[in-house]
Amino acid sequence: MRALGLETSLVAVSHSCDFPGPVATLPRVTRTRVPKDASSRAIDAEVRECLAGGESLYELDVELLDRLRPDLIVTQALCEVCAVGPGELGRALPALGSAPKVLTLEPRTLEQVFGDIETVGQATGRARCAARLVADLRRRVEAVRTRRAGFGDRLRVAFLEWADPPMCGGHWNPELVELAGGHDGLGLPGEPSRTLGWDQVLEWRPEVMVLACCGFTAERAQVELALLRGRPGFNTLPCARSGRVHVVDGVGHFSRPGPSLVDSLEALEALLWPGATGRERPAGASSSGFG
Repeated sequence: MRALGLETSLVAVSHSCDFPGPVATLPRVTRTRVPKDASSRAIDAEVRECLAGGESLYELDVELLDRLRPDLIVTQALCEVCAVGPGELGRALPALGSAPKVLTLEPRTLEQVFGDIETVGQATGRARCAARLVADLRRRVEAVRTRRAGFGDRLRVAFLEWADPPMCGGHWNPELVELAGGHDGLGLPGEPSRTLGWDQVLEWRPEVMVLACCGFTAERAQVELALLRGRPGFNTLPCARSGRVHVVDGVGHFSRPGPSLVDSLEALEALLWPGATGRERPAGASSSGFG
């Protein structure tokens, strides 16, 4: 929305929207049951329990939504763990006094993210702006792909979206790793993240590990890194022995499908190939290794 110049058209956002500026003062029409300060293990257990019982992890403030009377509601159907989905919204719509248009997005790859940008542009009268934005994003992706040709052999990368239990990168993240010059042997491009056995990580013997916990800042994810470091065999991994275990801002860089994923791609490229791109490592990222 911000990249398309639509900030002033917004009347509300979700509880997880943390962009600065005018958006920060907008009403929140969703709430989460997930305890923010709990450990990754406790959060995972809560999520699994809710889903097994057919309960939603989120609440939609139908009364507030009715008062705001939006013309367009943009929602997602990609992940029932991450945000309010079409089911909750569909049950709420009959209670609204208006009949807003609903735009449901479900991108799994970078190209699908670009397609959704154009879809939102068309739905909001910003089609030309969206086309220009997507053209620029594709140009930047192609520049990364071109640079990749001079980097040498691909690095074995373990991109983890969760620490306890370990979960591989999903959807666009394995694709970003490939574009940046790595190979993620644990995740599949376009497929959801899934729980891994620790033995799978040990067998992959990653040269680089990127911990990008979904919904966590880099600072918050540092706590999760300690859990990984305590696992048997962690210090024998090539990435640990060489100091190439990177903790990054998952929520700001890798969890949200939008234009910023290309920023994330460029940041990931800088992490995998330091000094080769002239780019700085992503803000807030930290590295550690053996010891």
